[in-house]
Amino acid sequence: MKTVLNVLIAVFVMVQVQVQAQQVTISGVVTDESGLPLPSVTVLEKGTSNGVSTDFDGNYLIQTRTGNHLMFSYIGYHTKKITVGNSTTINVSLEVDNESLEEVVISAYRNKRTSKALGYSVSSIQAESISRKENSNYGYLAQPLSGRVSGVDINNGSGKPGQSATIIIRGRNSINGNIEPLYIIDGVPVDGDNFKNLNANDIKSISVLKDASSTSIYGNRGINGTIIVNTKGAKRKTSKQKEQEQKNIIAQQKHLNESYTKIHENKFKTANTTPLSTFSIDVDKAGYSNVRRMLNNGQFVPSDAVKIEEMVNYFNYNYPQPTGDHPFSINTEVAKTPWNNDTKLVRIGLQGKTYENKNLPAANLTFLIDVSGSMSNQNKLPLLKSAFKLLVNQLREQDKVSIVVYAGAAGVVLKPTSGKHKDKIIAALDNLNAGGSTAGGRGIKLAYKMAEKNFSKKGNNRVILATDGDFNVGASSNDAMEKLIVEKRKTGVFLSVLGFGYGNYKDDKLETLADKGNGNHAYIDTMQEARRIFETEFGGTLFTIAKDVKIQVEFNPNQVQAYRLIGYENRLLADEDFVDDTKDAGELGAGHTVTALYEVVPVGVESNYVTSEIDLKYTKNETVNTTYKDELFTVKFRYKKPDGITSIEMVHIQKNVTTEASDDLNFASAVALFGMQLKQSSFHNNSKPSDVVALAEKGRGEDKSGYRVEFIRLISTFK
Repeated sequence: MKTVLNVLIAVFVMVQVQVQAQQVTISGVVTDESGLPLPSVTVLEKGTSNGVSTDFDGNYLIQTRTGNHLMFSYIGYHTKKITVGNSTTINVSLEVDNESLEEVVISAYRNKRTSKALGYSVSSIQAESISRKENSNYGYLAQPLSGRVSGVDINNGSGKPGQSATIIIRGRNSINGNIEPLYIIDGVPVDGDNFKNLNANDIKSISVLKDASSTSIYGNRGINGTIIVNTKGAKRKTSKQKEQEQKNIIAQQKHLNESYTKIHENKFKTANTTPLSTFSIDVDKAGYSNVRRMLNNGQFVPSDAVKIEEMVNYFNYNYPQPTGDHPFSINTEVAKTPWNNDTKLVRIGLQGKTYENKNLPAANLTFLIDVSGSMSNQNKLPLLKSAFKLLVNQLREQDKVSIVVYAGAAGVVLKPTSGKHKDKIIAALDNLNAGGSTAGGRGIKLAYKMAEKNFSKKGNNRVILATDGDFNVGASSNDAMEKLIVEKRKTGVFLSVLGFGYGNYKDDKLETLADKGNGNHAYIDTMQEARRIFETEFGGTLFTIAKDVKIQVEFNPNQVQAYRLIGYENRLLADEDFVDDTKDAGELGAGHTVTALYEVVPVGVESNYVTSEIDLKYTKNETVNTTYKDELFTVKFRYKKPDGITSIEMVHIQKNVTTEASDDLNFASAVALFGMQLKQSSFHNNSKPSDVVALAEKGRGEDKSGYRVEFIRLISTFK
């Protein structure tokens, strides 16, 4: 009897262990005490690196196991621990931590922030506690922090002459890769050498932000903590000193080793002599999320990183679904230009046909993942793996995934696997680690080989490349990569390019790959952005409904003196390319929208943007056709079906009718205006960020996803 009882007890224990180990997906909403949703709350599985953040509406989704503990933390609130039980829904209400709100700082990081008290705890040391003996030597300057700020360690190395001390915030064991904190001196981000050369007697105060306090304000750049120094002479800066600070910021950006394609801003063209404007569509959205990352991190934004068309197209607009045989609808609008009373603003919009995910064709996907040493940072490979898991969870049984990785060499880590076996695909992702050089060319060749081998004639065949773009082995130059991709796109396999991280980010290379590979380019800086790409816009990200989409606008000289295309500088085409089916152009995904803006100078309006009329000998201006004098412009579209080789043409005529701007046009113009301000454009007419905020508020509309509100918040801190 005793033996039977022992067996029953053992079985019961085994069952309990299995229940404890059962993997579950937990979702819920995190709110404050008043019931309002809290965005960007960290939800972490205790004792692991498995974590997510809540979205704008406080929603979260995380995979864990029953019996494990979830930690909910948010700046200025008490952390709450919840044990995972049988329920798959856990809603949490966080309580304000009054003690952590007693000591706050006002952030002034490159751009002057609004005077809002930010609820995060900060450890500070005032000038009185820094003695003159703690001189300008880096090691000694670090000493005021040692023993006075919890969680800060000073490593003096071997003690050899000339060797600098190292400041470690949060402890070495919790840091992977680079352990150096972010340094901010009088509102300007600097490197360790600048901090090293500070004289302790010139310091007014030192503040230290740790953990989530740092990343919530400065983003991933503050992942190792942030040291903020205010000097005694900060208020007495001359114009020359401020100019030097700006140069230091630019130098720091170059030090980050990021690269962008050179952009020469479009100028006004005269309609009499140059009535045609031709360009390829662009559904890439990397430009906005990358600029957002820089602004959130307090970084200087290089002019070439500002791609206005990608900023505008990041947001969705309320265009009607197509009703005919074509895969997209055409929409135009003309209104007064918000930043110039003498011009009109033209909006041209496309709306791609939307499909339910279940109705999309079977997907043959090849994940091509960069696992080189440059991907080791938390905002690269670890974020990448979490992002791809979101995609895996969307897969159906008929979908297949292969995984190819590359570092010093390329290899296959997962052969074609059905979406039915999500656990197997996720396990392969979990096993990835970063290290080595970057043989991107080899990886691309192998990924296309896998995609071709498993090619589905009626399916969606796509390589999804995820990298920071730092290719340094084999074919690595932009020209070499372009030739490789142009050759590979002949296979009928499309390409999506996902950029991760900063400090080594090669936007120009990734943009080239996406443009030439019949694909799209996105930049993922947070899990929130990953959710947008892989959940909200799953179909558009992975399923192309039209390729080589070109737009040609012919402006009527009877009504238009001059015009300017806002953005799309890297997408311009020669007029004759419009009817040349061998010329590559952009792709449109299911449900995607495309928006283009023109600023137009009407006939009869005096404008500094209109150059003197050119006296033509063979083509006289008076020969302009007056038959269509009531038309403002004619826009033509050409596109191919995803498997087609011959273009289909559509034509749309816009009458010379000016209307009150819609919400969508107001918001799109606000985004474009901010892009012009960032680029220090000569066309934004001395507008200010406050003008952008007012215009965006006017066009905010329903904003179900909260992206427009996020934009307004972002600009509200930019002064």
